[in-house]
Amino acid sequence: MNVDYYEILSVSRTASGAEIKKSYRKLAMKFHPDRNPGNKEAEEKFKSCTEAYEVLSDEKKKQIYDTYGHDGLKNSGYRGPGNAEDIFSGFGDIFGDLFGGRSQTRRNGPLPGSDLRYDVDISFMEAVHGVSKEVKLRKRETCHTCNGTGSRPGSKPKTCSMCNGRGQVIRSQGFFQVSTTCPQCHGEGVRITDPCIDCNGTGLVEKAKTVSLKIPAGVDSGARMRLSGEGEGGRRGGQSGDLYVIIHVAEHEFFKREEETIYCKFPVSMVKATLGATVDVPTIYGSKELEIPAGSQSGEQFVFKECGVPSLRGHRRGDMIVSLQVMTPSKLNEEQKEKLREFAEITNENIKEVENEGFFKKIFNEVLGMNKKDKEKKKEAGK
Repeated sequence: MNVDYYEILSVSRTASGAEIKKSYRKLAMKFHPDRNPGNKEAEEKFKSCTEAYEVLSDEKKKQIYDTYGHDGLKNSGYRGPGNAEDIFSGFGDIFGDLFGGRSQTRRNGPLPGSDLRYDVDISFMEAVHGVSKEVKLRKRETCHTCNGTGSRPGSKPKTCSMCNGRGQVIRSQGFFQVSTTCPQCHGEGVRITDPCIDCNGTGLVEKAKTVSLKIPAGVDSGARMRLSGEGEGGRRGGQSGDLYVIIHVAEHEFFKREEETIYCKFPVSMVKATLGATVDVPTIYGSKELEIPAGSQSGEQFVFKECGVPSLRGHRRGDMIVSLQVMTPSKLNEEQKEKLREFAEITNENIKEVENEGFFKKIFNEVLGMNKKDKEKKKEAGK
């Protein structure tokens, strides 16, 4: 009996390709024969969900099925996913993710090198201005003696006798066949019988290398740079992998950064904030004059246009925002204190009373009144 493919995968008819694949991965993991040895029902369900996925993941087959159903697929020549070899070669990415190794029919061709990661620490100023670094690392490079084949010059690898060069062996479980990595050649398809003396048959040798790295102005923590071909060497003619450099930027004691904008808190004396002054404020490009108006308060902000971080996208530089931090003197001699007392008298400021005393009394009375009402309610509830 033909069961609805959408029902088999437990997805709606409007499901996206990603949703269909996600559901199939879940079901394939649940019913895979390796996880259910001898379970005929699991084998049938695994085969059914594989067939459903093969149809619904293929736009052409899916269109025929949505329009004409199972009969339309049969009339178009579709006969199901076939044997185990067809299944594993068609869905190698899925089975590789599920069971720890990508299904392959041959592994004795060129093998590209692995990508490498390197973390580099730079200062705040190096990040905003850009810097050149020399990165020293140890990595495996292609053996020049055997050109990455792993065999001694003049000899060749032999085809694996267990898998006949396929890199995979097939074993049967009832009527169903399962393909796994060959245990003798470990999926290579060949065996090194006369290994290269320099790389011990691996095709790779470990070497120290210094790589020049030019970090552009404006990078921030977490930025990733890709150096093509600077990863691990390839084997059997395969290309080298890439080197990915992850940037980590140290914090600055004065400047703070948010994207291209720089923030800083600039301390000024109470006198300068009161009377006004011209001060030199440090920026990442040198000092810049700031006119502080008389009567300025803590927290007031001033903007220095284009004194921020350069944009990596090539646009103009960001801005720098300076916040004033008015400093109250903490150590005064008697003469200085006396002058402040005189100033308080001139401005009719009674330093012995709380400023805005009437306002604060109103707040206190309001709070006391609420507390009194709350106590009366609790007293009534307790009766």
